[in-house]
Amino acid sequence: MAHLKITLLIITLQLQAFSGLAAEQDLVVVVNINNPTSKMSKSQVIDLFMGRYIAFPNGEKATPIDLIDDNHLKSFFYQNLVGMSLARVNAYWSRVKFTGRVKPSVKVPSEAGLIQHMHLSPLSIGYMERKNLTKQLKVVYALNE
Repeated sequence: MAHLKITLLIITLQLQAFSGLAAEQDLVVVVNINNPTSKMSKSQVIDLFMGRYIAFPNGEKATPIDLIDDNHLKSFFYQNLVGMSLARVNAYWSRVKFTGRVKPSVKVPSEAGLIQHMHLSPLSIGYMERKNLTKQLKVVYALNE
């Protein structure tokens, strides 16, 4: 019985630590400063990152930039955007890729790689922590607002 209480206490503390970390994450969806899109709704962001649409609201083709799977920001992003774990998102993409309907997003290993790619591509869209914004990027959607 004492072992069960200790285990529950440890799990509770870990969940509190994770929720504290999540509260500190200020993730934003960004585009190149030269992209004509200035604001997007949550459903528009979901549609682009889940492969339902391939274009920005103005009709220009969008290139979603995603972090690799072992990046904690990716897991946090999808959990907060669509309410799905990374495992469920990956399973979804496996089914979608099999149908051949859409092309998956471009994968980069880090926020630095995302920033570099987005500086070079005006039609890219990605997500990152607000604190890492540069003058070449603009926010079109904030997850915590």
